[in-house]
Amino acid sequence: MNNPDPPASKESPEAGEEPADEELVLQAQAGDSAAYDELVTRHRGRIFAMIRQMVKNDADAWDLAQEAFIKAWKALPRFEVKAKFSTWLYRIAHNTVYDWARRKRPESGNGELNEEIFRSGSIDPASKTTPGKPRRPDEALRDDELRVKIEAALDKLSPQHREAVILKDVQGLAYKEIAEVMDCSIGTVMSRLHYARQKLQSLLKDEYEAR
Repeated sequence: MNNPDPPASKESPEAGEEPADEELVLQAQAGDSAAYDELVTRHRGRIFAMIRQMVKNDADAWDLAQEAFIKAWKALPRFEVKAKFSTWLYRIAHNTVYDWARRKRPESGNGELNEEIFRSGSIDPASKTTPGKPRRPDEALRDDELRVKIEAALDKLSPQHREAVILKDVQGLAYKEIAEVMDCSIGTVMSRLHYARQKLQSLLKDEYEAR
């Protein structure tokens, strides 16, 4: 009589399949630093992009992204796997940026963070943060000019409105996730996005009409 094949494990991913965040988190919580390194590699691009859009300075953004991942590592034992790791990570990055802003410049009298702290740097239009295929010179010029105009328009928004746009339209988070990251209601997120998009459309009116 042939022995039946053992049941396939539901815990381990199939060959060639990347483990889910939840599995890597459990491994990292058990002390596997390599699993956390994989989580960092998986999420660092989006976390850096979010922070860079907020602080407008590559060097500060790299430092803050690293600080956020260090904080996440220290807080990982308290993380509940039933929550979404990426949303939790965005929340830590959000708090890290605002803590940094408060350290650099005190809050204004009305309780709002001074917006100038989020415009303290500049971005070289020719700089690259991730490798990509070469573009034709005319395409690169158009893309860079448009990016500069979009970033200039984003700079005219408050930090809260700008972050809402970045999280929704750039990072692709759901309203519920954005509310968790920004510690506000879904209604507030929708209100901020509505205002920010109207403002951006007004500021970029010529670009919209040219397309």
